[in-house]
Amino acid sequence: MRFGIVFFPTVGPADKPAPQYFDECLQLVDLAEELGYAHVKMVEHYFFPYGGYSPDPVTFLAAAAGRTSRVRLGTSATIPAFVHPVKLAGKLAMLDNISHGRLDAAFGRAFLPDEFKAFGIPMDESKSRFVEGVEAVKRLWTEENAEWEGTYHRFGPVTLLPRPFQSPHPPVFVTTARSADSCAEAGRAGHHLQTVPNVMSTEELQERLRVYRAEWAASGRSAGSEQIHFSYPCVVAPDGAEARRKGRFDDDRNTAAISAAVAAWATTTSSAYPGYEKLADIGRSRFDEKLDAKKLLIGSPDQVREQLEQIADWFGEDITISLGVHSGHLSVEDAATTMRLLAEEVFPKLSTAAG
Repeated sequence: MRFGIVFFPTVGPADKPAPQYFDECLQLVDLAEELGYAHVKMVEHYFFPYGGYSPDPVTFLAAAAGRTSRVRLGTSATIPAFVHPVKLAGKLAMLDNISHGRLDAAFGRAFLPDEFKAFGIPMDESKSRFVEGVEAVKRLWTEENAEWEGTYHRFGPVTLLPRPFQSPHPPVFVTTARSADSCAEAGRAGHHLQTVPNVMSTEELQERLRVYRAEWAASGRSAGSEQIHFSYPCVVAPDGAEARRKGRFDDDRNTAAISAAVAAWATTTSSAYPGYEKLADIGRSRFDEKLDAKKLLIGSPDQVREQLEQIADWFGEDITISLGVHSGHLSVEDAATTMRLLAEEVFPKLSTAAG
């Protein structure tokens, strides 16, 4: 296993000023670099406390790049449907150069109806826009005098500057929440995978990983060269009861934030998102049930180590874990404690840990 941190703010101005949240996150970036974490990631969302403090992960990651030299920098994920591919390819290539080749570029489809409405994009077009956007970005990264004649965009011949630092381009990840088809398509295309175990059962996720790995191997790529990243909220404290108390509070606030963000699904249907109307009921989820199902990493160092060992047994020792340590509701000191206890008391005792 490898470990990094992911920032997914679920606070707004009523909870914490944006400059304070960003300052705290950058303090934790410094700590991630110091403690040997593998990566730092930031999400892309709009308008709501659910991710709304991060409309552009590239901006945050550029700030992180300027104060680090080792840790990798990941979008988690940027949304091709909401931006022209020439703009997106250029922003990401620039970040790859600023960081001297430390960018991991993850792309996602988005799923919040209010975001699509604001951008004037029909939700039913999300998959086709995603596929076209990712392929157009890759062409701009890898070809001189690149041309594109797509359904939604056209350009060329143009040669993107700067060229990506990494050759032929930064690692490309596809972020998927529930779709088995998306996992299969990612494997066939040679894209790495990001997902959130919290939104499906252990058995469903195991089957999606089986399909993804099979498609990756069937496409002629070497088994084990794929990267699979999972995201988990994480709170660690010396005392397990203290960690659970803080983790429960954080999970309650996170659940309230996502409940408000997905409320539009109560009156929205889309052929591109079958079953997503059920998201309107997400506020009914229970902390204890999620903790028992290993959907959250919360407890004392020994308790979290046992949780991680179980996750490795379920999904394989080659996965990478992105730890959500600072949604903004707990203090930055709590997040730093989590990171230090993991690095000093959990990871060294894991036979699967690789940094």
